[in-house]
Amino acid sequence: MVIWRCRVPAISSPLPLGTFVKHIPAPLSPRQHRLPIHSNGVVATKAADSAALQALSHRQREQIDRYVDTLLQWNQKMNLTAVREVDEVMERHIEDSLAIIPPLQSSYIPHGVSHESISVVDVGSGAGLPGLVLAIARPDWQVTLLESMKKRCLFLEHAVSVTGLSNVHVVRGRAEDLGHDPCFREHFDVAVARAVAEMRVLAEYCLPLVRVGGLFIAAKGHDPEEEVKNAETAVQLMGASVLQLCSVESHSPHGQRTAVICIKCGSTPTKYPRLPVDFGAVTHPVAWGKMEPPPSWITTAAYWEQ
Repeated sequence: MVIWRCRVPAISSPLPLGTFVKHIPAPLSPRQHRLPIHSNGVVATKAADSAALQALSHRQREQIDRYVDTLLQWNQKMNLTAVREVDEVMERHIEDSLAIIPPLQSSYIPHGVSHESISVVDVGSGAGLPGLVLAIARPDWQVTLLESMKKRCLFLEHAVSVTGLSNVHVVRGRAEDLGHDPCFREHFDVAVARAVAEMRVLAEYCLPLVRVGGLFIAAKGHDPEEEVKNAETAVQLMGASVLQLCSVESHSPHGQRTAVICIKCGSTPTKYPRLPVDFGAVTHPVAWGKMEPPPSWITTAAYWEQ
């Protein structure tokens, strides 16, 4: 079972939300989920408890099964996830990814136009989480999986082939580079990121890819209020504001999750995202014109406090 509730921070959007947001249809109706059976004959009931899984069609459940099998097979040879068991993958990865859908959909406001499929970019997709799972659950969405590592891109392309998805595009590249590419800059309706970086860094990576009126959703832990507050300046500099924080509770060992939802209110200044500069073995985003060696990721995030 997945429960979510939203709270709105004390941050106002400079423009009416109805000006920006597209209409998303109602969630899929619940259907029975095929329970995975282990070799000892025990039914894996934890995965079945998720309403999000029950809402999937038979074909979608098969696609999830194929994806999980492929993930665990490839994980034996390359580092895709620390999780090794099917049940853990279902709880920590599949359910958490599906849990993004309700708050995403509820954040769109109907304004009397016919529905069109939305475009989603998963920044730092890694093993395809949450992007590939979203593509399975919502075949009407066009999903781009953005990943910089070649080996992971090979896995993603194989997973797309195995699951038979036709609404997924795998792109090898970095958000700080593609954010300046006219084919990607302010192109997507929604950008999502899960376990990639601290919120201030994520804002600079993701929001330049989002169209004006689109959404940026960061999957965070149970108590991200301070992190979100510290990211306000970064979010605003990217032309956005925090719309709401949606708490998501699941049966996973990690408990409550939070989807931080930002709305793009205006165009991102052309100098963002800042291009990476390689100082030795580590690459960091640094301000244009500044050539001093950058600090660690934590200090880079603290740049926004200056």
